[in-house]
Amino acid sequence: MTQERFRKLAAATLVITLGVILWGAFVRATGSGAGCGAHWPMCNGEVLPRAPGTATLIEFTHRLTSGIAFLLVLLQFVWARRAFPSRHPARAGAAASLFFMITEAAVGALLVVFEYVADNASAGRAVWMAVHLINTFLLLGAMTCTFWWARGGAPVRFRGQGSTAVMLVAALVATLLVGVTGAIAALGDTLFTANSLAEGIAQDFSPTAHFLVQLRTLHPVNAALTAAYLLMLRSVIPARRPSPAVRRLANATGAIVVLQIGVGIVNLVLLAPVSLQLVHLLLADALWMSLVLLTAAALASPETAQTPPAGEPMAAFGREAG
Repeated sequence: MTQERFRKLAAATLVITLGVILWGAFVRATGSGAGCGAHWPMCNGEVLPRAPGTATLIEFTHRLTSGIAFLLVLLQFVWARRAFPSRHPARAGAAASLFFMITEAAVGALLVVFEYVADNASAGRAVWMAVHLINTFLLLGAMTCTFWWARGGAPVRFRGQGSTAVMLVAALVATLLVGVTGAIAALGDTLFTANSLAEGIAQDFSPTAHFLVQLRTLHPVNAALTAAYLLMLRSVIPARRPSPAVRRLANATGAIVVLQIGVGIVNLVLLAPVSLQLVHLLLADALWMSLVLLTAAALASPETAQTPPAGEPMAAFGREAG
């Protein structure tokens, strides 16, 4: 169980988990969340659904791939304990990944059992969708750090980092909030469709509109403010932590922010088609991962800091997974 093979496993697990997350968004966008009824882990009371419809196939596929991702994260946890010495940060990252994968499964099960799926437009569903999004981001963050640390990244140290740590933590929290408002906006777009942009805007500001429709306005405002802040950090953080890894990650974060703004505007104008919703979510995940890596590199313990080997941190995911 070599560390090199562990890195390949960590990269593959992260890529597969990203696919599962995107498919979960497809489940929500197509209204297929009730495809297995209010049964979990069974599907309509069966281990393997017989004569399933489209919604059942979509939901059942999500459950199968989620199970595969869970097993990979469990393997990653066991492997990390064998491949790395005690107190190595990769072991902590693998443990955190397993914890958040367990809570991810629990939240998913709750959404199904309490029928917070399909056409449910309750406040309870909105709250648990937000919880689901936060947990998903924490899971991705833990998995990203596991890969980073397995490649030689130094452990993070917050003490003594001054305002740099405060700025980066604020960026992480702000990005989480953008994700939460985005999840609620996507739910509102799915349940309350508009025939035109003008009609959608009129719905957003109507005093009689459903609360999920009214909350849609929070996302673009929150996203614009956070984007401006992240673009500011693109210049500030490399100046404070002048290392090649920090500079590359700051540039990657800034580039993803600009691309995400463009996709978000097109998504709004085109009334959030399913395909563009998935692209928007993928970029949100990529932005979160890049920001997590930037934080890890900028706040690395100086006495153990080193640049992970062989090239760009983000590009390394594809090489290791392959």
